[in-house]
Amino acid sequence: MPVPILLVTGFLGAGKTTVVNHLLAHAEGRRIAAVVNDFGAINIDAELIAGASDGVVSLSNGCICCSLEGDLLRTLAALLRRDPRPEFIVIETSGVADPSDIVRNLMDPLIWREAPLETVLCVVDATTTEEALNDALLRSQLRAADVVALSKVDLVDAAGRAQLCDAVRALRPSAVVVDALHGEVPAVLLFPADVDRVPAPREVGPRRPAADRFETLSWTSERPVSLQRLQQAIGRLAPKLARAKGLFETVEQPGRLTVFQLAGGRATLAPGEPLAAGAPRARIVFIAEIGVLSAAEIDGIMGTCIEAG
Repeated sequence: MPVPILLVTGFLGAGKTTVVNHLLAHAEGRRIAAVVNDFGAINIDAELIAGASDGVVSLSNGCICCSLEGDLLRTLAALLRRDPRPEFIVIETSGVADPSDIVRNLMDPLIWREAPLETVLCVVDATTTEEALNDALLRSQLRAADVVALSKVDLVDAAGRAQLCDAVRALRPSAVVVDALHGEVPAVLLFPADVDRVPAPREVGPRRPAADRFETLSWTSERPVSLQRLQQAIGRLAPKLARAKGLFETVEQPGRLTVFQLAGGRATLAPGEPLAAGAPRARIVFIAEIGVLSAAEIDGIMGTCIEAG
């Protein structure tokens, strides 16, 4: 089973480690492996630490934390060999790292097959001035982002925050911008609902995480979809979506699933596993701001993907 990667980038002092600490301390049953540059900065509550060996700190909630020493791909390979295997991997980059270099490394076919890059999160200090956004490295970090988290929002007024949001959106229009007070980022944007493990229990009503800003809506079909019609449907829905992820059988490739991802305005399709007996022919999870999309609108648009007959 592939292990999705969350890449956390951001300038020195932006608050990346605070975000990683929050993710590890509030894993909510997820087995997360965090790859960090500095163990000392990982300030996990003492009662969470279960032991340390071979450069890995084990947490009592099932998560682990390891230091990034040497080659990133070797570190990832070691994590993927662990038993039990992590369900998610979080990589915290150095504040002086250009994420495009790391993204390029993660495109290695061997790594991508086992641990695909799911989300790039850029943490930005909310007190950052528009002038500071001219820094070439910070601009590169922002342009790689699917999600931009504003830290230290309690230190700026509403006007200053709005001004920064506008500047960030001008640089990266497709990114979702959220507040991250005390390192809290909506997990639904980082770890989308798991549709890779088919069959999976269906959602009972929309989830409403992160102060009721985002909701998750699911669409399923017991019939295969037309790939061309699906691409048209996603094109109609994309402007309203923060994220989307799904598995579906197409009429063009019967008996095999296709893996679909939409993040940061980019849609990707990849070959999946053979369709399992009893599994839905199609299941896609859509994440949008509350009120932007309705289940009826999704059903209406996605229904056009099913060929008559």
